[in-house]
Amino acid sequence: MKQAGADYVTLEREDVPATFFRAYPRHRRLISLNKVHTVSTDPEIRLRWDWNSLLNDSPDLLFPNYSGDYLPQADDIVRYLSDFQRLHGLAVRYGTAAERIERTGDGFLVHTPETTLSCRCVIVATGWGEPYVPPIRGIEHAVGYEEMRVDPEAFAGQRVLVVGKGNSAFETASAILGHAAMVHLASRRPLRLAWNTKHPGDVRGQYGAILDSYQFKTLHSVLDCTIDEIFPIGDRFEVRITYTHADGEQAVLEYDSVIRCTGFRMDTTPFDPACRPELERDDRIPSLRPDWQSANVDDLYFAGTIAQARDFRRASSAFIDGFRYNLRTLTALLRERYDGVPLTCDTVPADPQKLTSLVLDRVNWSSALWTQFEYLCDVLVFDEATGQVRHYTDLPEDYAVSRFRDAPHYYTVTLRWGRDDYGDVFAIERHPQPDRARESAFIHPVVRRHRGTELVAERHLLEDLLAEWRRPDRHVEPLLAFFEENLP
Repeated sequence: MKQAGADYVTLEREDVPATFFRAYPRHRRLISLNKVHTVSTDPEIRLRWDWNSLLNDSPDLLFPNYSGDYLPQADDIVRYLSDFQRLHGLAVRYGTAAERIERTGDGFLVHTPETTLSCRCVIVATGWGEPYVPPIRGIEHAVGYEEMRVDPEAFAGQRVLVVGKGNSAFETASAILGHAAMVHLASRRPLRLAWNTKHPGDVRGQYGAILDSYQFKTLHSVLDCTIDEIFPIGDRFEVRITYTHADGEQAVLEYDSVIRCTGFRMDTTPFDPACRPELERDDRIPSLRPDWQSANVDDLYFAGTIAQARDFRRASSAFIDGFRYNLRTLTALLRERYDGVPLTCDTVPADPQKLTSLVLDRVNWSSALWTQFEYLCDVLVFDEATGQVRHYTDLPEDYAVSRFRDAPHYYTVTLRWGRDDYGDVFAIERHPQPDRARESAFIHPVVRRHRGTELVAERHLLEDLLAEWRRPDRHVEPLLAFFEENLP
């Protein structure tokens, strides 16, 4: 917005940047990758494996300049974000809480302790506001992840129940694994491993030691169960559970400590009832339209990690490497709606060879399409009157279908994973024939032709180990044939 000359201001309740990362993760190791050494020197391609840098024009303000660790320390992101604010001189009012957000006829009034600001739209980029506390009887007896002791010696010899089976739960279990006598992780749903789901927010491979311990019969366990009640007995806790996969079997287990690691939720307390946003996913995140606008409040937008409802557990909108591209596109959509600046596009001839080269250049280069797979797309809109094609970049695919719903002929270009149910993701049978590209399991390009909201045709291109889609027989010729068949 600053680069675009937009009229904006950011309100920040705390006095310094990066307050969340000053406290979390509790054991101070990030799960966002930092691949400093790559085979490419192209800055755009290198961003595919840099999960922590924000988009900006300074070659020095890239996160690999702040840490060489593959899994960095949280303090490194604090330093990075602090420098980002200082060097760019952004319009941020620190120590200014948005105490109340009120809807008016043509916008909002945002009340702070010092003043009231009037604006046409509000963008909520607050991150997580408060812990999510599940509705379990006796959950108040558990210590929250946000308050737990991080010294593993505090759990020496204890039987510990960790409520939850996400990354914060596994982070906690891994930290105390060598000290606790027994660690159980419990939740209703089965464990979701990132290498199966392809979602970086599911449990990551660096926590494999707890899974080894579970299978090696060390009494550490991962339980699928409903926790019916937690109640204290002296200085210990009895926990009643109902197993998920055991014909309704129930049990009472005894623990010395119970730790709640069930994630966070958005804080909606500043909103007046007339503009309180609808929430979803156990009331954790806001419901969104395809343009990141609130599902029920006009002119109210969401950005950052809380704006993940449209690609929940698919792409990377919950992470910096995903939402940084969402923010760039959101800015363009806001400029179009409120400042009358048309959404940027290029015009290219409707020539199969030129479109084939354009698409392959984009999928081989774009970091946005790579990290926001199955969500952000390029759009090629055929104009029957001129015989030209308008090329838009980095739009959410569901937004593109909505925006161009009256267009009789357009294409979306994305990168997608194979979504079949593979018994063993490390032993997948491959079929490297171009006419079987739809069966590719690894990330690969997919071009779809639409007529309004109808999907008319689809072309998958074969996966490639190094993600280089330029082979004449596997990529160029099949895509060229697709355009030759579909273009008027």
